[in-house]
Formats: sequence, C-alpha cells, structure tokens
Amino acid sequence: MLSDEMLRILACPKCKGSLEYKKEKDELVCNSCRLIYKIKDDIPVMLIDEAESF
Repeated sequence: MLSDEMLRILACPKCKGSLEYKKEKDELVCNSCRLIYKIKDDIPVMLIDEAESF
C-alpha cells in the first residue's frame, strides 16, 4: 500500500497530471492519458512503455 505522502507527489510521467489510486486493484490511473500504472511489491512502475491503456 502506498503512503498518502507518496500519492501526493506522484504524477503521470506522460502528461504530468494527477493519478487516481485504485486500492482494490493496486494500480495508479491517469484519466487524462487513459493509462494504468501497475504497482509491484509496493513500488509503482511509472514507465510509459509498461503502462496499460483502458
């Protein structure tokens, strides 16, 4: 689980916009870019090439 402080400073690497934390799926979502960034072992994978579209 990500800390509140970490969630406040993280931004989408593509558009620099805010991210929404989906706790039940353990992922970060950028609604502007329509990308999903997975969280593996409590570490967000913030690589655009590894993000999933929705």
